[in-house]
Amino acid sequence: MEEKDILEEKMNERKEKFNEKKEEAEEKFDAKKGKAEYKFDETREKTKVYSEKFANDLNNTIEELKENFKNVQKYADDKINEYKNATVSNLAADLIETDETYYLKVAIPGISKEDVEVEAGDNDIVITATFKPLIEELEDVEDAKVIASELTTGRCSKTVRFENSIDIDKIKAKYSAGIVLITLPKLIIPKHKITVE
Repeated sequence: MEEKDILEEKMNERKEKFNEKKEEAEEKFDAKKGKAEYKFDETREKTKVYSEKFANDLNNTIEELKENFKNVQKYADDKINEYKNATVSNLAADLIETDETYYLKVAIPGISKEDVEVEAGDNDIVITATFKPLIEELEDVEDAKVIASELTTGRCSKTVRFENSIDIDKIKAKYSAGIVLITLPKLIIPKHKITVE
């Protein structure tokens, strides 16, 4: 009987030790589980904050790109208009010749005769006109913006060279309805007979 009691006592001791170790293990597990849950919640909160910040940054970047694209487009349009204004385009012209005269007809629609320059040399003539874009004519309108610009703008010119010399003093230019008609008499140098001695 004593052995049975000793055995039972040892078993109870082992059972108590086992329960103690089990409780310690459960406490450690609960502590680790609590830490893990806390870290998970903390990580989830950080992820939420980062994802919201990322979404806001992405939206801001897209808006900035849109604004930059508009600025680039405006810059390109301005440069194209500057180029158009700086480039010398050709004016349309008709040229007719007779034995004594050249007749030059040049189209300058929308230009007043005060805005036309004509310069003549010995055997050439240069007609120059500057076309203003419509937007410049509407300077007093604040919200005007260009949608299409197909008309010729800027400095335009026509240079015509002649086979014969021109009598510069007798050149006449007449302006009517957007057309300049220039009459250029040829310089006829009379031939002299020379007596050979």
